[in-house]
Amino acid sequence: MSALATADLHMTTHSRTRLQQRAIPPLVVDLLMQFGSASRANGAERMMFDKSAIKRLRHHLGGDRGLKVVERWLNVYAVVGDNGLLVTAAHKSGHFRRQ
Repeated sequence: MSALATADLHMTTHSRTRLQQRAIPPLVVDLLMQFGSASRANGAERMMFDKSAIKRLRHHLGGDRGLKVVERWLNVYAVVGDNGLLVTAAHKSGHFRRQ
């Protein structure tokens, strides 16, 4: 899980625009920061909902019923720079398969 706290996450103008254009609610980014799995690449963390992140999220939301509310955004990823700024967020290409 990321060491970045949700309250510390600041967005660039670019990332705010991308969230709006891609219809990704800020709540989803918050959930990614809390429960997502991180991978390092090019001086940034890429946060995503992998199998273990979905398991953590499912537990937090009270089971499959709670998970259903955010299911359409489980294919979203966010890129956070080492400076703590949200660089961008997008939908992964391809079809999402529930894990």
